[in-house]
Amino acid sequence: MQKEMTQQDTALFEAIASLRDAEECRAFFQDLCTVAELKAMAQRLEVAQLLDQGLIYNDILQRTGASSATISRVNRALQYGADGYKAVLPRLKK
Repeated sequence: MQKEMTQQDTALFEAIASLRDAEECRAFFQDLCTVAELKAMAQRLEVAQLLDQGLIYNDILQRTGASSATISRVNRALQYGADGYKAVLPRLKK
């Protein structure tokens, strides 16, 4: 069950949606997140791409260094999540 969005959540998502291009996005997230947070998000996206390509956990672990818990979490989001990955992954293939 998803929690109700707060005004802070809404403001964050509206700020992200207002970004015009990848450079603005990079600058915003660089200011907003720590290096470790950015690396973790980038790793999750890479794991999602590899799962979408049909790779198995062991291959993904070797290629990305992601833990089996992270791979499992991303896989669960792909299967049962809010379809955020499903919206983005086809766009990244272009």
